Amino acid sequence: MVDLVSQYTSIKPQIDEAIHEVIDSSRFINGPTVKEFVCNLSGYLGSKYTLGCGNGTDAIQIALMALDLEPGDEVITTPFTFVATIEVIGLLGLKPVFVDIDPRTFNLDVSKIESAITERTKVVLPVHLYGQSTDMQLLLKVAQKHNLYVIEDNAQSIGCEVLVDGVTHKTGTIGDFGTLSFFPSKNLGAFGDGGSVSCNDEELFQKATMIAKHGSKVKYYYDMIGINSRLDSIQAAILDVKLSNLDQYITKRQTAAAKYDEMLKDVDALTLPFRAQYSSHVFHQYTIRVKENRDELKIFLSDHKIPSMIYYPKALHLQPAYQYLGYKPGDFPVTEMCCNEVLSLPMHTELDAEQLDYIGETIHSYYK
Repeated sequence: MVDLVSQYTSIKPQIDEAIHEVIDSSRFINGPTVKEFVCNLSGYLGSKYTLGCGNGTDAIQIALMALDLEPGDEVITTPFTFVATIEVIGLLGLKPVFVDIDPRTFNLDVSKIESAITERTKVVLPVHLYGQSTDMQLLLKVAQKHNLYVIEDNAQSIGCEVLVDGVTHKTGTIGDFGTLSFFPSKNLGAFGDGGSVSCNDEELFQKATMIAKHGSKVKYYYDMIGINSRLDSIQAAILDVKLSNLDQYITKRQTAAAKYDEMLKDVDALTLPFRAQYSSHVFHQYTIRVKENRDELKIFLSDHKIPSMIYYPKALHLQPAYQYLGYKPGDFPVTEMCCNEVLSLPMHTELDAEQLDYIGETIHSYYK
């Protein structure tokens, strides 16, 4: 699904030099490479402030903790995402409230958010899934109308651009907070774990920074309950090298996606990825919908040495861990349908024409 070895080989001299510089400095925690990377990341995103942290899950937790929420407060989000999005909501004593998704973009159906708002609703947490933005212009209108915070889970869509009132923004810079994961398979991936939190409000940023450092502004003095979450210097150095290549990586993914589109456009059994007019698509995943026999197609691809993945096979509202929320089968029919139909094909920066042709030809042979 992801060829990290070939990607590393293509930038090996820069990566190796960056790692050795950190080792030679022995500044492994909060060293200058971390400060340089988060500064460059802020510049790339167009956000005023960015904080490095341990992983994408921590990033969401830090953002939620910075908002002074109370136990029982509600956070509206999607049931069609990786569990990290909602597990920290539960850990903080907050209540996840799900809204169904748009079957074309797989993101929150913004038209359904307002009907889920109650007097306890405090946050809307959209996930920009697979590399494409939620409709942030409409979402912001709802959030502003009801005085709600917005936290963007941008783990899969760094570099994605979205129009809001005619102005182009990078995802993760539009709400009160934007969070990123640098898990190795992400479009901007580390050689281990890592994450970040971005925002444009200085007070919120200072609070998030304190939370990530044990609730401390001055060492050994603690103003609030916090956590220990930081991006280490070696990962920051690696990410800084990759950041300079990120737009090139995005272009390669988009080129591969266009090739898939051309090869598969006449396969009636498949629904190809939709491109929203308000958003670019950076293709963290190239996810098709298979109308019938999705699992059989997956096995067929595997038999022909082609990996594929189902992101995600079971909706979060039906997972045993979240039965306490009281949802049942049928509550979010679009999400449940997508769980039975989605299939992600190989997508990474090192895909070549021969590999793509083989994948396309193999899929065509299945439907002959």
